[in-house]
Amino acid sequence: MKSGLYIVATPIGNLGDISPRAVETLRQADVIACEDSRVTKKLFSLLGISLQKKFITLHDHNEEEQAQKIIDEVLAGHAVAQVSDAGSPLISDPGYKLIKQCREAGVFITTLPGCCALISALQLSGLPTNRFMFVGFIPNKDKARADLFKKYQSLDATLIFYETAPRLLKTLAAAQEIFGNREMSVAREISKVYEECLTAKAKDLIEHFKENPPKGEMVFMVSPPSAEEEKTDLDLDSLLQEKLKTQSLKTVVKELVDAYNLNKNEVYEKALRIKNGNKLS
Repeated sequence: MKSGLYIVATPIGNLGDISPRAVETLRQADVIACEDSRVTKKLFSLLGISLQKKFITLHDHNEEEQAQKIIDEVLAGHAVAQVSDAGSPLISDPGYKLIKQCREAGVFITTLPGCCALISALQLSGLPTNRFMFVGFIPNKDKARADLFKKYQSLDATLIFYETAPRLLKTLAAAQEIFGNREMSVAREISKVYEECLTAKAKDLIEHFKENPPKGEMVFMVSPPSAEEEKTDLDLDSLLQEKLKTQSLKTVVKELVDAYNLNKNEVYEKALRIKNGNKLS
């Protein structure tokens, strides 16, 4: 087996989803770079792969220092297989810095495609798939969560997030406030016995998960804004009146134009009328 770094996707639930090529690569690799060696060794046992290999842990807190160790292994003539605990490495998992350093060192790199939770969830959701944005894990703090949603509120794409069960109801409540009546989807236990993907309005999802407390990690998705939504849901006069109390006209216009993809001249003229009206009063 050629020395180099092999990025190997592993199952996200169903063991049968790993490819024969991935199994053979893991079997032949000299070194395994993984997030948690206990998780990876359990997978190897299930696949009948020998544990008599060198395992190097690679996570967010040690990636830079471990990257050089992995490069040294490759330069010594070894084949290194990189895996995450589940799914495709580097997708909301460590590995980016390793790949960057490997490329800079001229190390041979290849990828073995396979399971990816965000793609599988999108396929199940029934939401638009022609354009999507993977945002990653949702922050735990209320303000940070709201700020993240507002940042992508007007993006013309299906938004995809990772979330955990204990935070799901808070996330759905925030999504209802910011994204309104858009269709949303929650996918969980993908490829497992109790696979579930629900697509509905936020209020219906909230009701469902209050009655059926979710478990595990899941993928949360929000459909893109419709033209009708942008026109009916935006109370521009109220937004302008509120923002002009504390910010300059120029700042307010720029913020609203950027956030809602509005016509700059129209917003400026409306803001000017409101500001002048406030002065007269």
